[in-house]
Amino acid sequence: MDNQPNNPLHGVKLADVVEKLVEHYGWDELGDRIDINCFQIDPSVKSSLKFLRKQQWARDKVEQLYIDTFCN
Repeated sequence: MDNQPNNPLHGVKLADVVEKLVEHYGWDELGDRIDINCFQIDPSVKSSLKFLRKQQWARDKVEQLYIDTFCN
């Protein structure tokens, strides 16, 4: 039984969210859409995940962009 039927991110790993956004937008546009250094200066999935796991406000923005891009 699915405990979160209305949560489009249920079961989606943060790494998958970042990778899919990078694949769709590329680092440059992602850095333009979400103003955080880990997307703009020497970007990598690894550095982005490290930052996003520590900064909930940034993670919220990334997750919202993912929802707006792929779940609507």
